[in-house]
Amino acid sequence: HTERDNDACAEVLDKNKIPTSVDLLAGRYTGVQREEVAVLLSGGVDSSVAMRLLMEQGMKVVPFYLKIWLQDELAHLNECPWEEDVGAASAVCEQAGVKLETINLQKEYWDQVVSYTVREAKMNRTPNPDVMCNSRIKFGVFYDSVGKHFSNIASGHYARTEVDFQTNEVTLLKSPDRVKDQTYFLANLRAEQLRKALFPLGFYQKTQVRALAEKFELPNRNRKDSQGICFLGKLRFSDFLEHYLGTQPGPLVDYDHGLVVGTHRGFWFYTLGQRKGICLSGGPWYVVCKNAELNTVYVSRNYDALEKSRSVFEVEDLNWIGSAPTMHQLHALQVKVRHSSETLNCFFQLISPGKAAVTLETSTLSLAPGQFAAFYRGDICLGSGVICSDFASDSAPKEVIGVTDKQLQAHNFL
Repeated sequence: HTERDNDACAEVLDKNKIPTSVDLLAGRYTGVQREEVAVLLSGGVDSSVAMRLLMEQGMKVVPFYLKIWLQDELAHLNECPWEEDVGAASAVCEQAGVKLETINLQKEYWDQVVSYTVREAKMNRTPNPDVMCNSRIKFGVFYDSVGKHFSNIASGHYARTEVDFQTNEVTLLKSPDRVKDQTYFLANLRAEQLRKALFPLGFYQKTQVRALAEKFELPNRNRKDSQGICFLGKLRFSDFLEHYLGTQPGPLVDYDHGLVVGTHRGFWFYTLGQRKGICLSGGPWYVVCKNAELNTVYVSRNYDALEKSRSVFEVEDLNWIGSAPTMHQLHALQVKVRHSSETLNCFFQLISPGKAAVTLETSTLSLAPGQFAAFYRGDICLGSGVICSDFASDSAPKEVIGVTDKQLQAHNFL
């Protein structure tokens, strides 16, 4: 350590609190701009291959594992996945001859991501914690405390960046693997966060990454890709919500007829387009919309009907990665309303500096308040906004009819 490093550490220790690993690491790396690349290593194949590719290019790396698993209060609901993850990450580092740094960001993750997820669900909105994890934790808390002292921060995302060193402008671009492309999850980042970002997998297909894992003989090369929300591991999202929000039974209402056809456990357990967990016969049934004030979930067996699709919605909290598109450019944009390979042509009209109306060329289903909408011009990801309109609820039946099992049977609902 340099003398300045030691002073920084001492300053942290003088505070009337126990220093976290973030404090200590921030002190360790403060004062000198490091030439190494900080690599965010999750224990999965993608980030492991990303690190090895950087090392193949002669770059010096310092790998970091960010422990973001939930607090111990949820341990009874599931086995802790982080122990398996950090074990895999450690094995990869040992093989590569580098030391793994582990940072406990449980509190920061709760404050920045988990509390947001619970709050949005309670407000009848659809949260996206993975988007928030990237902007608030990986390229937020970690960047601000440790990552900014390194030449770059690398991760295993399938995305590309280009930096114009004359203007210092950064561009976020799609991966050639349209299925794995993860620009949707990065669309809420700011330009200053992306400027230091390195995505070594940006030009690779997933099949090529798997082949590289075999070539490098990675200890974790046979691990399956993680699915679902990053902090939950194998814990079901419904169990997570029940722990924090409990249950609140209410009516399941047939959207097309206004009939009560069953009971739900709480509107926060359901998302638009959901099919599983409705537990009604005569289906399949799909969630069309929800009313938080009435604690009512509306379902339909005709989910794909044209009248249930939408071609207009509004977004707020706009985040442009670079300069905001010109009025002319707004006429030729594409949008993703979820993580998928599908982009929809759209017309974008600003209502105010942070809010806009979006008109789709073709209608789509499941436009839920709280979802992120990522905007594109060709391969360039321009930024994102949060869907704030709920037109499906506006057209839900105003009068709800409670009926007997015999009446339901007559309608073929039982």
